Amino acid sequence: MNKVIEVDFLPREPEPEPFPRRSTPNAFGAREERRILIVDNDRDTTHLVKILLEKTGRYLVLEENDASRAHQSAQNFRPDVILLDIVMPETDGGEVAARIQADPELHNTPIIFLTALVTRAEVKTGLQIQGHAFLAKPIRIPELIRAIQEHLATHAKAFA
Repeated sequence: MNKVIEVDFLPREPEPEPFPRRSTPNAFGAREERRILIVDNDRDTTHLVKILLEKTGRYLVLEENDASRAHQSAQNFRPDVILLDIVMPETDGGEVAARIQADPELHNTPIIFLTALVTRAEVKTGLQIQGHAFLAKPIRIPELIRAIQEHLATHAKAFA
């Protein structure tokens, strides 16, 4: 019995980008939404932050609840800013940040640590964790948006 094998020799369409950039209109035409990766083992936290940030119309947010997959998610998603919890089971935020900084394609991506280990007063002193800004949990969305905007502006100036 002969088997017939069909082979497709026609050129294929390029694979679509897994996380295509979307644009939202503004007064000057269309602009890109900024990509935010949030890494936290607490699914409720990541989902709430995602909803509140995306509701502004300025952000596209990817949730990652497994710290061991955070680096791969960052490689695939190419975020403009990473929000990273420090205390997580198995792999902590410091280890995730070190992996991201060691990646030549991601090492310039701003990271903002989210932690319950500090107070709001400590945040205001301007201290940094591993050279990164941090925000105290529970997160206040206006503070978070302000921190994201500051990091985006600083990052843009550094590469302008």
